[in-house]
Amino acid sequence: MSILHIAIVGVGNISRFHTEAYLAFPERCAITALCDIVVEKCENHKKAYSLDAEVFNSHKAMLEAMKGRIDLVSVCTPPYTHARIAIDCLNAGCNVLVEKPMAASLEECDAMLAAEKESGKMLACIAQNRFRAPIAALKKVLDSGMIGRTLHAQVDSFWWRGPRYYDLWWRGKWETEGGGCTLNHAVHHIDMLIWMMGMPEKVMAALSNAAHTNAEVEDISIAVLQYPQGALAQITSSVIHHGEEQQLIFQGEKARVSAPWKVCANLAGSNGFPLQEHDAALERKLTAFVESLPPLPYEGHTGEIENALSALEQGCGPAIDGHDGRNAVELITAIYKAGTAGSTVALPLAKNDPFYTVQGVLAAVPHFYEKTSSVQEFGGNITTGSTYGK
Repeated sequence: MSILHIAIVGVGNISRFHTEAYLAFPERCAITALCDIVVEKCENHKKAYSLDAEVFNSHKAMLEAMKGRIDLVSVCTPPYTHARIAIDCLNAGCNVLVEKPMAASLEECDAMLAAEKESGKMLACIAQNRFRAPIAALKKVLDSGMIGRTLHAQVDSFWWRGPRYYDLWWRGKWETEGGGCTLNHAVHHIDMLIWMMGMPEKVMAALSNAAHTNAEVEDISIAVLQYPQGALAQITSSVIHHGEEQQLIFQGEKARVSAPWKVCANLAGSNGFPLQEHDAALERKLTAFVESLPPLPYEGHTGEIENALSALEQGCGPAIDGHDGRNAVELITAIYKAGTAGSTVALPLAKNDPFYTVQGVLAAVPHFYEKTSSVQEFGGNITTGSTYGK
């Protein structure tokens, strides 16, 4: 089997997770191109990881110079550029793996899906938390039916970012970041919720910026989702929560389960109140089921990138495709629309909806503050969220 040739476009903080994942499979792939508008970042990245890669300051120049020599492109740039770069790469005959969020609007998502169909190439979207053992186990528990129908989900996408976080030039602006914590942080948890419960029928929401005065965008949102048969879900998207204690809790007819793992199965007395004793047999059964699951061979970005490599090698679809990426963007867009208008939003959103396009979103959303200071680059490490361990 021939080695797959990889290009990484955008060599900022998130790119190291892609690079290290690809380097975990040297017999299957090689990073042969790096691209960033600040070409020195490519040179530094190349040196740090001892890569034998050509360096470019434009993805179009890269595609032209390496025509026919790139199999897969990781797009790791700011959200407002995802669609343009992904479409250009697909049209040039390259498969694409795009970082979250897939794009800044539903219109852009649909254009990406159209380019995928026309080119016959693969479009995959990063949602690496599906490749974490506690999340994969929780999905299997829900699919097993052991807790009955899901009645309520609580999604706590709790992150914390200091005041200077939005000083980076592209962050904190609707035009370049596409949104705040709902789009760029909670997208992980929103993807997981859709994976486990599907898309809701209606959305209500509130948006606010409580602590970051150098950002137009929200730093907290709270959404309530309505599902068929009366089920509800609530999503808190935040970058103001100290401790970053992230969790997904599902209340079923028979038991409550969550990531990090916790199980509770109440029993009702004759008056309907909970008895002191629980359904211990069901609690043991659920825990034994989770503990019996085989470990994942790879987790996080490494797990998803291994899946993308396997999809290309085997000629099948990736675990997380463009339609999955679009679903997350659609639900986030509905949260923005509901929070902006102060009304209930029905799904799906139509193509003539003002929030379908970037221009429509920009014309409608609030500017909580105006961005007044900006820096070109930050140093230091980044956090990528919980591992959902006990």
